[in-house]
Amino acid sequence: MKAMILAAGKGTRVRPLTHAMPKPMIPVLGKPVMEYLVEHLAKHGFDQIMVNVSHFAPAIEGYFGDGRRWGTQIGYSFEGHIEAGETVASPVGSAGGIKRIQDFGGFFDDTFVVVCGDALIDLDLAAVVRKHWQSGAAASIVVREVAKDRVSNYGVVVCDDSGQIQSFQEKPKTEDALSQLVNTGIYIFEPEIVDLIPRGVDFDIGGELFPLILEKRLSFNAIKAPFNWIDIGQLSDYWEANQQMMRGKLRGVQMPGTEVRPKIWAGLNVKVDWDDVRIEGPVYIGSASHIESGCQIYGPTWIGTGCHLEAGAEISRSILFDYSRIGPSGEVTDSLVFGRNCVDQNGDPVPDLKGALDWVADARELPGHR
Repeated sequence: MKAMILAAGKGTRVRPLTHAMPKPMIPVLGKPVMEYLVEHLAKHGFDQIMVNVSHFAPAIEGYFGDGRRWGTQIGYSFEGHIEAGETVASPVGSAGGIKRIQDFGGFFDDTFVVVCGDALIDLDLAAVVRKHWQSGAAASIVVREVAKDRVSNYGVVVCDDSGQIQSFQEKPKTEDALSQLVNTGIYIFEPEIVDLIPRGVDFDIGGELFPLILEKRLSFNAIKAPFNWIDIGQLSDYWEANQQMMRGKLRGVQMPGTEVRPKIWAGLNVKVDWDDVRIEGPVYIGSASHIESGCQIYGPTWIGTGCHLEAGAEISRSILFDYSRIGPSGEVTDSLVFGRNCVDQNGDPVPDLKGALDWVADARELPGHR
């Protein structure tokens, strides 16, 4: 079966993480978020996957290659051009990316699934495709019901009792929402849908293709299915995704490393004075990391490869990217440490009001101890 992963966006809402990497490559529990999708697609029989890429395209292509590691075939469609010898990213919209692939080689010749490259799901995709076929629809959207006070964060889907979609509302005010069903960014399309997409222009799935499907009066179905869905729309979602997954909220996801203490996992060759540190799980400590005496770590916390927590450091519910170092009186709470940055859930820099926080977030650049 065939699928497409949308991976060409800039990821502006999760900056500053995406200043250095494409959004699908942001690590969740130590591996790119898109890898979970590839694994999930392969598990459900999707063995031909096209990915549209644009920003930092080589990072995605270099990591996933031809897909053989996951038992799939993966191909890429680069959205951009060469200018003065430099590669320039030029995304053409989510629907435009589908059309570009189709025009090039006619890939979409049967029912296919489209998923966003920045979401974590445990949905039974094969069952969803069967429901799509049973409905006889030309297009289907997987929807989820959310609490009334959260509808303003999503695209709302309005449908009749039979599941036929009537209209959409893009992030309406709570009092204006006509439904509590929201678009999860998981779509099932028949090839005839691709014919609706104009050639050579930027074209969006939600904002332009869906209204066109309604205008053409094609059968358009909403599929409601029970599953866990963690959407990394913004930096706070990324922080929450790590928190939830470390608590075991996504089926089938295993913590890496070895469980050396209850709810404490470690990679290879870690250096920890277990008798003189306080660690409350869930916590992961990456390989070659050093946790000195007197440190306190409260989970859910992820500590990447090669990190160094000096004596007395305290970490709570945070994410430390690889090769981060926290000084002896440093306190990191509900934050992310990466590169030479420490930011809170909203991406705002964490102020060092007492001069106590000292981090150098790529120890490989610094020979010796500062």
